[in-house]
Amino acid sequence: MLQDTGLWRASSIGCEFRRRGIPTGYSVLDEYLPGGGWPVDGLTELLYERHGIGEFRLLAPALSRLSRQEDRWIVYLAPPFIPYAPALSGAGVDLSAILVVRPKKRKDMLWALEQALGSGSCSAVLAWPDSIDTREVRRLQVACKRGNSWGVLFRSHRAAKQVSPAELRIRLFAALASPLEENASLDLKILKRRGGWTTGVFPIQFHDGLNQRTYDFSFDF
Repeated sequence: MLQDTGLWRASSIGCEFRRRGIPTGYSVLDEYLPGGGWPVDGLTELLYERHGIGEFRLLAPALSRLSRQEDRWIVYLAPPFIPYAPALSGAGVDLSAILVVRPKKRKDMLWALEQALGSGSCSAVLAWPDSIDTREVRRLQVACKRGNSWGVLFRSHRAAKQVSPAELRIRLFAALASPLEENASLDLKILKRRGGWTTGVFPIQFHDGLNQRTYDFSFDF
């Protein structure tokens, strides 16, 4: 059961966490995460109030690494906007690794999400479900283990009050910024992680120079 479902024993934390995670690109965040990075085969939930506060810039270093080091797809499933190719390329993401899927029905979206995560052909699957329940999240967490894939669910901040089987849950807050540095940072609070308690709010500073270019991520994807 432990092998097939992704369940874990508290007594085995020290051994399991030696497995290296996907570096986030932000040392302050890596220090908080088991394995020093995003889960390589687990589900991450990012909870926020609105699009475009910097959620993609938070993931961009890891997606860039995966797109260039693994011969697998990075899937965008039901994104709220059309992915902006120049921004992705500017963040170092190999566009040839990106696959965008737009299911028309909720059941089709959840089916495609589980299949992509469990197929073994995707290094990461990013999804924007309109709604999802605990049972469905649990199935996705198991699929991540089966396919050795990193799953990311973008959800409303209201879901923070709900119980979730996701391996990692992070609440995102839009940080105050000067007019010349819009969304140059992002505040995070880790709500759930393996082997650790919830954290206080801490900032992530973006040093990618994207604010000085002709596009920005206030219009993510």
